[in-house]
Parts: sequence; structure tokens; C-alpha cells
Amino acid sequence: MQLTWKSAAVIIVAFGGIAAGVYTLGVQQGARSGQEAGAGAEPAPAAAPAVPERQASAGPISPGAQMPPNHPPLDSIQQPPVQSDREGKAQADPNANVTHFRVGERNVKNIFIDGKVVWVGTSSGLIRYDTGDDSFRLFDTRDGLRSAAVLRVTKLEGRIAAGTADGLALYDGGNKWEMVDIPGAGQKVYVDDILTASNGDVWIATHSGAYRAKAGDLKDRGKWESFTAHSTKGGLPDDRVDGLAQGKDGAIWFATEDGVARFKGGWQNWNHDRGLGAPADKVKSDRFMAAGGDVPAHHAAAGGAKDKGLNIAYNPNYVTSILVDRDGTVWCGTWGGGLARFDGKGWRNYTVADGLPGNHVFTLRQDEAGRLWIGTNNGLARREGKGFAVLTTANGLFSNFVFSMAVAPDGSLWVGTFGGVARLKGTL
Repeated sequence: MQLTWKSAAVIIVAFGGIAAGVYTLGVQQGARSGQEAGAGAEPAPAAAPAVPERQASAGPISPGAQMPPNHPPLDSIQQPPVQSDREGKAQADPNANVTHFRVGERNVKNIFIDGKVVWVGTSSGLIRYDTGDDSFRLFDTRDGLRSAAVLRVTKLEGRIAAGTADGLALYDGGNKWEMVDIPGAGQKVYVDDILTASNGDVWIATHSGAYRAKAGDLKDRGKWESFTAHSTKGGLPDDRVDGLAQGKDGAIWFATEDGVARFKGGWQNWNHDRGLGAPADKVKSDRFMAAGGDVPAHHAAAGGAKDKGLNIAYNPNYVTSILVDRDGTVWCGTWGGGLARFDGKGWRNYTVADGLPGNHVFTLRQDEAGRLWIGTNNGLARREGKGFAVLTTANGLFSNFVFSMAVAPDGSLWVGTFGGVARLKGTL
């Protein structure tokens, strides 16, 4: 079932009415920042213009850039004054039900909403966008970050925290970032997720294992512990940890590139052989991202497509996202194996055959109403009964590759995709 979202659709396509706006938020780092993102990062594009834009329906967003395929037309144009690539005004239309914020040819890795401020993490910088006055500010290596690739944004110790491709950083509230040393993590640590547990412990997911700062004490080296596949004797299936979640019972769940693990005193883990992810014969005819084409080399290699006889990136053991909902149900997004649900006893997998728009699941969120949202390679889905309602570019998304999302206090959805962010208002 596809979400109609009539108000948004009318505003996008109606000529003579208020169209969805397209605005550039200045993220233009050049080749250096794209390389900093490390394995799994998309190549850095040519620099975007330093002008926030609202674009006419017939033209490109900017010189050298194009709208995503099947993008809805936009019908009004406004050219604000030239301003810095690092900060300025987006001049968003408060009356538009759909607003697009362009971030260049890169993925929006994470979105975090802190009151009226929206933080947008990309592979080439972190954007602070104030919805109160539509001002934005770009942070990158010139502001104290060791890497401009920002994978996770949250709060620690009352401060904005950013997980980057080279360490954990805390915002000083001004223009600088303080890097946090993670004992035992090595010189260059890829921070994919950050979780503050109910007991105050802070967990960090990295590509070299998981780390815990007891009681959230980030400065005392004696409070830190590390967990790897070796140190846990295989309890943690793989050192590349991509996501963290906490269960109702206090257990910590880990999404890794070789299965999912649960830790509470001892370890349990699951992989495809134990029911995680849909089998290859169920998904081989569905729409996939071509191995070596739309996917980074690391992920294509990890997918094991050739071993399955499929010209696709497919690895049901690769858990790309994880969430424990209010009922205690564990949801896992997999790399080509669809959406997996664990009820404490066994796994149930959902694929395109069940109404999911795509079998690569990049992000999972639960909103205040308890609804589950699933970002895939072919649109954004909402769990509806036994099926799914779907949003695509036809409903206002910037692109159908949905890598991140957040829900604002006013109920609007902020959806991060390839190339931009869509802010969607209205009744769903």
C-alpha cells in the first residue's frame, strides 16, 4: 500500500501553487572529505555552489548536479543572495508541506533533532540547521573534527555528540569540537553508533569492536571496557559493529556484519542459519542495488553475491540497523535479506513479497505514536497491521534511497536520502 499524502502531492505538482522548496545547505568538502569516510563511503562529488537555491521545475539544482530519478517537478524559483558555503540562511517556506534541503551528491548518514535544531550528518560534514530562523552552519575538519564523515549524532553529558569516521567528538556549543579518546580503540576509530543505557553506561559501536564507558565517565580510562569477537570468544559475532539498541530488560543488542548479538551478563547471537534474514531464493527476483555498481566496494564484497549465484549485493548476516520497540520486539535491517523481527523465540522476515519497498534496510525508527518506520533502498515504509504503507519520491522524498530519518516535535518527518533531506508535513 502506498501512502497517498494528498496535501503533499498537490503542493509538489500544482502549477501556480506553492511548490516544495529545494535549498542547498553548504556541504562542499572536495575529494579529501570523501576519502575520510573510509570503507563504505561514496566518492566525493564536485563542489556544490555556495548559494542556497529554490529551483525551477525545468532546470537542474545547480551546475553539474541533477535531480534524482523520478523526482517530482518543482514550479517556483527564488534566488537568494550569495553567501558562505559554511553558514547562511536556507530561506525555507514555512507554508510548504514538503521542503527539500540539498546536501550534494552524498548520503545523509544520520539526522538528530534537538528541539528546534536539526543536526544532519553526512559523509562530508555535519550541518546544524535551526528551524526557528532557517540558519545553517556546516562543521568539518576546520572546526576540530578529525573526519568530516559524520555517521551518528546524539547527546552525551548534555552536549551534542558526533560519531565520525575518525573518532567521537563533543560540541562545545560554539564553533569547535572536542575529540574524545576511546582507550584501546586505536589511532583511527570508525564510530557508527552511540548509546546511553538506562544505567548510565555509554556504549560506542565501532569497526574495531564495541566499547563501554561505565556510568558514562568518558574521561576516566579505567572506566572503559572493550568487546571484540576475540575477547568475547565469539559472543560478539564480528568486530564491525554498526548499531546498538537496549531491550526492555536492560540487555544491549549489537548489529554486526556477521549477525546480531545480545549481551546481559552473558552473550547470545543469531545469524542467517538461525533464521535471521530472508533466504536468497525468496529475494533474488526483487529490486537490488547491483553489486559493484550502486554499492560501495566493501559492501559488495561482504555481500557474497557470487557465492549465492546472484548478481546482487546480498548478505542476510549483515545487520545494517537495529531497534527494540516499546513492546520489546527486536527489529533488524539486513543487507538484501529484508527486515527481520525477533519476538524472543524466533525470527520472522519481511521482504518485498510482504509489501516492503526494498530488501536493503538502512534505518529503523519508532515514532511517538509507536509506529515503526523502515528506510530502504526503494522508499520509506511504515508498518501497518500485517503490511506496509510506502512513501517514495512521488510523495515528496528527495530520493528513494532512505538512509536516515527523524520525527520532529511538530510531527513532521525529516528523511535523509542520497543527495538531500526532505521535511514532510501533513497527516500520514
